[in-house]
This record gives sequence, C-alpha cells and structure tokens, in this order.
Amino acid sequence: MSAPRLELALDEGGLRLPDAGRIAVFAPRAGMDLSRLPKDRVVVVSGFAPDVEAFAAAGYACAPLAEGNVAAALVVLPRAKRLAQALIARAVELGAGPVIVDGTRTDGVDSILKAVRSRVAVSGPVNKAHGKLFWFEGGDFSDWAAGAPQELEGGWRTAPGVFSADGVDPASALLAGLLPGNLAGRVADLGAGWGYLSAQVLKRDGVKSVDLVEAERAALDCARLNVTDPRARFHWADATTWRPEAPMDHVVTNPPFHQSRAADPGIGQGFIHAARAMLRPGGRLWLVANRHLPYEEAIRAGFGTVEEIGGDGRFKVLCATLSARHGRRDRLT
Repeated sequence: MSAPRLELALDEGGLRLPDAGRIAVFAPRAGMDLSRLPKDRVVVVSGFAPDVEAFAAAGYACAPLAEGNVAAALVVLPRAKRLAQALIARAVELGAGPVIVDGTRTDGVDSILKAVRSRVAVSGPVNKAHGKLFWFEGGDFSDWAAGAPQELEGGWRTAPGVFSADGVDPASALLAGLLPGNLAGRVADLGAGWGYLSAQVLKRDGVKSVDLVEAERAALDCARLNVTDPRARFHWADATTWRPEAPMDHVVTNPPFHQSRAADPGIGQGFIHAARAMLRPGGRLWLVANRHLPYEEAIRAGFGTVEEIGGDGRFKVLCATLSARHGRRDRLT
C-alpha cells in the first residue's frame, strides 16, 4: 500500500472514515504505513505469518480471519486476482462502509477497479506512485467469495492465492521423484504449501515424522486436508525462524523466491540457513530451485559441500550433508 495514496484520499479526495467501529485492513505487507488509520480501531487481517508477527510487534490487533461487523475496510490487493476478489467480497459481507481498495498497476488494480465499477458506484480513484486507491459501499459481490477449497485432479485440494493453486508444482514433483526410497527419521518440509511434497515423503515407511512449516495459513489449511497421515504435524510459521523441538534428520524444501514480481534469492538463502540450524550433524538438506538462483554458495557456506543430484533446463535439485564441523559452528553462533 502507498501511504501517500491513502493520505491524498483522506485529505483531498473526499474519503471519510466512520467515527467509531473497527477498521479491517486486509493483507497488508510488513512495513506498510498504516499510521493514517486510528491504531486502536484497526485489526490487521492476514494469513501470512511474517506479516502478522510484524504488525503484532508494532502493536496492532491481528487476526487470520475477519469475524463480526466492521465499520470500514481497507483491502491491499494481493497479486492473485482470485484472492483479491475474495478479500473484497469478505469486506462487503462484513458490512464495511466504505470498502477501500489499494493496489499497484502490476498487481491488477485497473482490472479490479473496472470490475467493481460494473457493480457499484465508485469514488476516486486516487492515482499516485504507480497505483490507485478507490472506495465504494454496498453492492453484491457474493460470486467473488472464496468458497470451499477447490479439488484438483488426484484429489488434491487448494485455495485461491496459494502457491501452485491450479496443480502440482513441477519443481516439487521433480524433487519428490529424486528423494531416496530409504529416506528415514525426522523430516521438516520448509514452505510446505498445500502439502504435496510432504505427502510424497510420507510414502516412506522409515519416516518417523514430517513437520510441515508454512507461512500462508490458507495453504496450511489445505495441507491438513491433503495430508492425513498421523505422522504429519502442522506449523503456521515463518520457515526462516521456526525451530523444531529436536534436531532433524532431513529437510526438504522448494523455497519461494519472490514476494513481489522481482526475484529475491535472499528468501531461499534464509531457508538454507534455517535448515542448517535444525539439522543434526550428518543430516541432509534436499532443495529444488529454479536453475538461475544462486543457492550453491549459501549451501557451501553452511554445509561445506553441495551436490546437484538432478534437474532439467528449468530446475535443479541440490543435496547437502551437514558436517560435524558445520553443525558445531551452528550451535556456537
């Protein structure tokens, strides 16, 4: 969200907030400036664990789902159009007036604005910083509601806006096919998504447990439907900071590599550092990534060596074993 867009709307654009009642802010990202809203009335509605942690630390009330009536709502558009529609529908359902929508052009604000205008009168938009902010009241958006998880071929269930919502991610499928049949012990799946990779790991009889760690609550809710093996445990958490109760024998991961449209290898590197911190000496990291992402250096720094065990023109699968020396170093840092 652009704070200048909200400021312009409130100062010059005719936007007026109700004098009382809660204000729901849907899907803001950590670091976004919400200071023009009355903090004591704001509830941040987000299913993304790192964002929830950041806003909670800043003193905001947070909730993974919006419940009860609200006096107004601000929807910060996510990249996924279907999820954006679902958030707007939920804001309207809660009786919010006005519903304020803010987004960049690259996140589809123009198409959302056009679609909303076809249903209800719109105020604004305020144009600034490569984005738009507009607001409206009322209207029928029930057909935009999220609804139940959708079922894919093979019985997998996913939800709007989660990674690979339309089918099995080919990178995860590649990694699953290269994992050894004798994989055993305690396994963590970092960035587990809706559970495909964990389900493949659990086909190994020697696996004692799989901890699915996923920051996006909607994806983890789907994983609970897709992975019903009693050896599975589910954690709504930031994979880069989550730590297990006991050292892991294996970490499998298909880490995300962007939070905006630009690639950010630092996210995957954070997953690598986290994997080192949770593995026992001799434990193994199994990672799949787009071929252009420079993860080998981070793995060598943390593990000592790294081996590419397979791949294709798009993806590479890397394996590294945590040496006793690197494991001791991690315990000292």
